[in-house]
Amino acid sequence: MDFFDVVTLSRLQFAITALYHFIFVPLTLGLSMLLAVMETVYVATGRPIWRQITKFWGVLFGINFVLGVSTGIVMEFQFGMNWSYYSHYVGDIFGAPLAIEALMAFFMEATFIGLFFFGWDRLSKGGHLLCTWLVALGSNLSALWILIANGWMQNPEGSVFNPLTMRMEVDNFGAVLMNIVAQTKFLHTVSAGYVTASVFVIGVSSWYLLKGRVPEVAKRSIVLASSFGLIAAASVILVGDEAGYLTGQHQKMKLAAMEAHWTTEDAPADFVVAAFPDQEAGENHYAIKIPWVGGILVTRSLDGRITGINDLVNEAKDRIRSGITAYWALNAIRDARKAQRAPEQEDLDRFNEHSRDLGYGLLLKKYVPGGDIRGADDAAIEQAARDTVPPVAYVFWTFRIMVGLGFYLILFLLTFYIISAKNALEKRAWLLRLAVFSIPLPWIAAECGWMVAELGRQPWIIEGVLPTAVAVSNHTAESVQLTLAGFTAIYFVLLIVEVSLMVRAVRRGPELELAHDAGERPVFMGG
Repeated sequence: MDFFDVVTLSRLQFAITALYHFIFVPLTLGLSMLLAVMETVYVATGRPIWRQITKFWGVLFGINFVLGVSTGIVMEFQFGMNWSYYSHYVGDIFGAPLAIEALMAFFMEATFIGLFFFGWDRLSKGGHLLCTWLVALGSNLSALWILIANGWMQNPEGSVFNPLTMRMEVDNFGAVLMNIVAQTKFLHTVSAGYVTASVFVIGVSSWYLLKGRVPEVAKRSIVLASSFGLIAAASVILVGDEAGYLTGQHQKMKLAAMEAHWTTEDAPADFVVAAFPDQEAGENHYAIKIPWVGGILVTRSLDGRITGINDLVNEAKDRIRSGITAYWALNAIRDARKAQRAPEQEDLDRFNEHSRDLGYGLLLKKYVPGGDIRGADDAAIEQAARDTVPPVAYVFWTFRIMVGLGFYLILFLLTFYIISAKNALEKRAWLLRLAVFSIPLPWIAAECGWMVAELGRQPWIIEGVLPTAVAVSNHTAESVQLTLAGFTAIYFVLLIVEVSLMVRAVRRGPELELAHDAGERPVFMGG
């Protein structure tokens, strides 16, 4: 791989933008929902301490929200800036969820977040609570529409390529919306966000207990966050299992890379606990396996098979040859249009027969002179088929890091739930210190999850439809290097600003809120 070509640089720039943006997304999703639950407790019980708790965590939510919005807008601009052919090719489909997200979700979220901060003394309790729930709803709807778009890229249902317009078009918008991959990704992502916020609240609250500050706020926050997070963590595991099963149905190469299965084994396949995948040799070194478990987990049966990477490469060769036939027919249709005559029915029929493999044919464009894949030889087909294998070692290990951290966080949340219910947290300083050091772990798990999702579907920007190398804008490598350096520098500064503001707000603590609410004396544990 040439790390200085336009495609790789554009991918790196989008990856940095997306991964940086996703630092803020999980906390926004989780804190928005936790704020709604906290304020609901305040309205239901009438205890002022819950108002003060809600206002304190709302400050941290607001800091995170601002930077999340700004980086999200920049990320969406990337599609037009670095991936203009992608935007042209699938804009009719991909653009709709993004537009709906802005109109339905973001505007609602941005509007009511103002009322959340400035409406405490201007709205009734019920009116302000409604605003808080609408902020949470808007945050989650934003995630839904973004993940509908991303889910379609992973599993492009409800769409068809039109040879007359040379673009992908929607033929069933309901199928785009109800795409099972998108819906599963949504549930998995928001549940992970809830876990992230819960661990964050527990970690910060544990720091307060270690410092002997605001125990009445810290203990209540831990009780609520641990119970909320434990439910969310269970959802992450259950929905993650469903996501793995769907990957085996719709993205077989990604699944094979996640499990480092180079050859198709007799069912049920082993589960590779750990190994050192060697992509060049097509094998694993020092593999530790558990018999049967892989096949049972992935296929949910004793006779289902996990197709190996090498067999999938051979299938890709056949699909590439079929894609060449589709490309021949497509060029004949295009030539007829240029000559202002109707395409031959034979060409239309041939294209319709092989159209599902057109994307595989486009994998050849980087290996043939001038990009005309009709002249591709067997060596080019072999190279293109090998390109359908993602970076196995990265996908394999990031998946295992994500899963390992997921199980750790379930144990972590369960422990805090049990001990906080017994009101025995202050007797376990080691556990409180562990909570502080565990704050980054949900973010690491989430970033690993996105690396599995996005690296695992390479070389496709749209699974089986459009190769990443074809979708890039017509830039020079130098121009992308310049913008990449600029984005990285700006994001580094913004990250410092974010962390500084969050740390300052945490150090200041909720004491000021406790003293500021005129006429409302702080209520302590048991009060």
